[in-house]
Amino acid sequence: MKRWLSKAEISLGNHSDRLNAINIFPVADGDTGTNLYLTMRAASAAAAELETQDIGELLSVAGRSAMEQARGNSGTLLSVFLTAMAEPLAGDTRLSAPLLARALERAQLRSWSVLSDPVPGTMLSVLEEAARAASRVEAAQSGDDSNAGLAETLRAVMTAALAAVIRTEEQLKTLTDARVVDAGGVGFLLVLDALRAAALGEELQGELLDGLHGYDVQDPHIHSTQPQLEGVEVMCTIILSPLDAATMRLQLDELGESVIMSAVSPVGDGYRWRVHVHTPDAGAALELLRTVGEPTNVTITELSADGHQTSEIPQVPVPGATAGGGLAREA
Repeated sequence: MKRWLSKAEISLGNHSDRLNAINIFPVADGDTGTNLYLTMRAASAAAAELETQDIGELLSVAGRSAMEQARGNSGTLLSVFLTAMAEPLAGDTRLSAPLLARALERAQLRSWSVLSDPVPGTMLSVLEEAARAASRVEAAQSGDDSNAGLAETLRAVMTAALAAVIRTEEQLKTLTDARVVDAGGVGFLLVLDALRAAALGEELQGELLDGLHGYDVQDPHIHSTQPQLEGVEVMCTIILSPLDAATMRLQLDELGESVIMSAVSPVGDGYRWRVHVHTPDAGAALELLRTVGEPTNVTITELSADGHQTSEIPQVPVPGATAGGGLAREA
């Protein structure tokens, strides 16, 4: 599992530029690749420091660390995926086909639920199809915990996830008009391929993304040609009761868009929540949050691509990788 997160971090880092280039939904701010990479980097670092044989505990710790440092919609959903996937794996020391199917099912249900307005044609759709594919494999249904059963399930997951990524172009008008697939969906496909490679002792698939619309190295930065939205992305952590959290979600929906609220960990009678919202007025959002608690770990980022500060991401040079667009192998 540590090898999975490390491989995913490297893969997302090496693909960050192209993922940013095709990031046009929900906001064309060109940061999906950066957000996924930095979020996965936090998860991988937390996992690397943990000594445990419990794969559920490992993913739970990694997911919580990712949640606290999550960037953007895509990073927040990635951290939700990791923490939710950890739940059915608690107490287990080995991944199997039945466990993988249950973990993906839990993750897709949780990921759809944290969004106020979930939309098909995004990484949510890719996760949903991956979970369905895993549950249909005979090994998952029969309780087969062999390595062969896990391999069969992971390959079915990859086939379904790739098909779902290709379909995103048809599911969202914004993507259809631009003739491009969803950036978050592609990023999540890379995460799944890293899981397949790590679990089966195989290489990452260098040809995996060949032919995806907008993903050729010579393609322009599509996000820069899209209409730019004004406003900011506000992210913070806050301790709320379940009732206050439900009320706050409704109020944030009225104040902005792309609202995500996910429970990080229990605290007393409530939970620590990670909050994400796009809004014209950061001050109004923070003032609203302060009526029920004290926001911490606050980040405010311009939604405009020109105003978004992107951290430099190291590209890992690995023999056999295609310059700019090929999938690097772990050094």
